[in-house]
Amino acid sequence: MARRPTLKDISELAGVSEMTASRVLRGKGEASPTTRDRVLEAAKKVGYVPNRIAGSLSSKSVDLVGVVVPSISSFVFAEVLTGLSNILKTTAMQPVFGVSDYDLNTEETVIREMLSWQPKGLVVAGLEHTDAARKMMANAGIPIVEIMDVDGDPVDLAVGVSHRRAGYETGKAIIARGYRKLGFIGTKYPLDHRAAKRFQGFQQALSEAGITLCDQEFFSGGSTLLLGRQLTEKLLERSPEIEMIYYSSDTMSCGGLMHCIMNDISVPDQLALAGFNGLDLRNGMPMLTATMNAYRFEIGKKAAQLILEHEQPDYRAVRQVVEFKPDIEFGDTL
Repeated sequence: MARRPTLKDISELAGVSEMTASRVLRGKGEASPTTRDRVLEAAKKVGYVPNRIAGSLSSKSVDLVGVVVPSISSFVFAEVLTGLSNILKTTAMQPVFGVSDYDLNTEETVIREMLSWQPKGLVVAGLEHTDAARKMMANAGIPIVEIMDVDGDPVDLAVGVSHRRAGYETGKAIIARGYRKLGFIGTKYPLDHRAAKRFQGFQQALSEAGITLCDQEFFSGGSTLLLGRQLTEKLLERSPEIEMIYYSSDTMSCGGLMHCIMNDISVPDQLALAGFNGLDLRNGMPMLTATMNAYRFEIGKKAAQLILEHEQPDYRAVRQVVEFKPDIEFGDTL
């Protein structure tokens, strides 16, 4: 496991004394703009994180597990956090949550703050981060578990599904059912990297079959039933020939289903629908929408278990990727 960068590393790289480096990093005392910039750049380069545990505890960690997710309002991440909490509640460890709002610079700030408290482990959604965030995590000296995705290069440990595979397999299933006039409704990229990967996989399946999307609609912000209804209406008004719509989330596909019911559009006879995530929300709908389960609860549990394994006396640090392989659930709409 990599050595945690020290104040001495910063001072040597910046060419200043440790006292000067400490003052700059704590925002105390005066330093020239040039000196300040050199120190901050050096800290960023080596992935330095300040230690907020004072006195006799400064070399130890606390019974906290940092968890950084893009949103806590989404059904998706709520289930991940539930799975993680269910495992940690059997121990002395407590999860502490931070929200990145799908912004990598915000995520970097949250990760720095989390690591400054010397947690026992850190769980972060996704594999895409700023260079500084990756450096901090690589040098943290604790287990880092990146969750929800396995399509990339993890810092340490990864638990999730292949979103490219999910999009690709969904596309193949749709084509196998005879649909050719297809539409897509999803989040704007690159804010949601995992949704972007699903779309890439979906497009690959279509390309292999010689099919081109009839139309597509992108949105920013969170997925809602209302937005699903509105964008489905907008897409169909523009391209009424569409016979099937693939959505980046179940929330949006359920909104699309409500549009169809409200406008006497027969599903799946006139329009087929499919989403992603396997949300329980689907069980309360008049029809069960097609989806692919993303194993959110299981991912949260496994992430917590990997951190607990690190606490065992015989633990050996091994970089590993745990992949769950979901299959499409056709429901009533495909």
